[in-house]
Amino acid sequence: MEAIKHKTFFGHPAGLLILLATEMWERFSFYGMKALLLFYLTRYHLFSDSSGYALLGSYAFLVYAMPVLGGHLADKYIGFRKSITFGAILLVLGHLGMAYEGQAAKMVDGVRVQDDFALQVFYFSLALIVMGVGFLKSNISSIVGELYEENDPRRDSGFTLFYMGINVGALLATIVCVYLGEEYGWGYGFGAAGVGMVLGLIVFIAGRPYLEGHGEPQSLEAIRKKKYGIRVEHWIYILSVLGTFIVWQMIQSHSVVQALLMFAGAGSLAYIIYYAAKHLDKVAREKLIALTILIIFTVVFWSLFEQAYMSLNLFAERIIELSVAGFELKPGWFLGLNSFFIIVLAIVFSKLWVWLEKRNLNPNTSIKFAYALILVGLGFGALVLGGVVSGEEGKVAFYWLVLAYLLHTCGELCLSPIGLSVVTKLSPQKILGFMMGVWFLATASSEFIAAKISDLASVDHLETGDFISTKAAYIDLYLYLFYAGIISGVVLIICSPFIKRLMHGVK
Repeated sequence: MEAIKHKTFFGHPAGLLILLATEMWERFSFYGMKALLLFYLTRYHLFSDSSGYALLGSYAFLVYAMPVLGGHLADKYIGFRKSITFGAILLVLGHLGMAYEGQAAKMVDGVRVQDDFALQVFYFSLALIVMGVGFLKSNISSIVGELYEENDPRRDSGFTLFYMGINVGALLATIVCVYLGEEYGWGYGFGAAGVGMVLGLIVFIAGRPYLEGHGEPQSLEAIRKKKYGIRVEHWIYILSVLGTFIVWQMIQSHSVVQALLMFAGAGSLAYIIYYAAKHLDKVAREKLIALTILIIFTVVFWSLFEQAYMSLNLFAERIIELSVAGFELKPGWFLGLNSFFIIVLAIVFSKLWVWLEKRNLNPNTSIKFAYALILVGLGFGALVLGGVVSGEEGKVAFYWLVLAYLLHTCGELCLSPIGLSVVTKLSPQKILGFMMGVWFLATASSEFIAAKISDLASVDHLETGDFISTKAAYIDLYLYLFYAGIISGVVLIICSPFIKRLMHGVK
């Protein structure tokens, strides 16, 4: 297919628009489905809070861990474009499979009766989504990077536009998919997410000429080589589809996911210690130690931040006053606040760091991470205060949850945009890919830990609920998370001079 060159989009390569639109629709489908997921489990299939959290934690862990494998296969064999196309196809199938509802679960003589076939379709659809995200998520960002020369001054603003597109998709998803799911049926909400992914796939395929040849395999000969009579490229697709059946079972076995998490975490830490001791000089070793410390603190941050799709979802449904001036809010809509605040504040924060840098006031990385932890803790503090103000029996006003999301988003903007940059700056070049994988593994781990944290406020909603005790359980949990965020942030501030020395001037 002939490349179309020299086309621009607001002064950027035209391929950026194709990638932005593709990722926007992919995030629309992903976040639209995720916004409905916990409600679907607890309302339609009558899962207990604990079971819903466990499934969501296992799913989220696998979603964030799989891009490590997908990125490796794209780097070494099939290239970014083929990887994205294959991932998008799996995502379309997965999201459309989610649209199948089957029969709603019901209670018969105190026993939950469920549609086992519908549940297995649901689990397999999640597995397709996990595998699809693995092939798409990290690789589409890699093509964005390839559109620019190494020192192209447009690179940072290009990634900012791309990041904004992601959040536009997420914001639209929480409005559209949640509304359709709540008002017309779960199948409509999940189906809308699937339609979004179809649009993303069409845009990406149609816009291939605008990518100007970027994202292609490094060696066509390598992927065309035959093993046991089948091309290597085709083996990748076949084994990935077969791997979906393994993920299908893993999603349902939370103990296996937990064991995998512990093994991967311990193994990664052991390898970092071994490599630092055996292969690095003093300066490189200390930079790697600094990076490892920062990664550990990010696990704390994301474990608290990701309550959004877990305990905060059910808190919004059960404890927040959703009737405002005669209008009924959907609890899932609050999830869109994070994307909304990012769209509004991302450029403000980026300009803030530049303004502070010119005055030699720009905090170093560890201090910014500490601010992120303190802000996420303050977000939970806002909910605790809202709970106290509303009284023991009153519902919490919606604006307290809005304030919590605002504080959480400000925390995210202090940590997330610079996280990957820090990995590239502090990692030894020979294990850069491994450390990038560790960064994603830490994010994946925090998803599973977040589910365990949410479980501390679980309520058996299948029995007659007591609003006062339910509210108290959430407020107690958020008080602990308030302390966890503040204390972790203060500890990191105290450790900051030590970490700064280890970083040897790297900002």
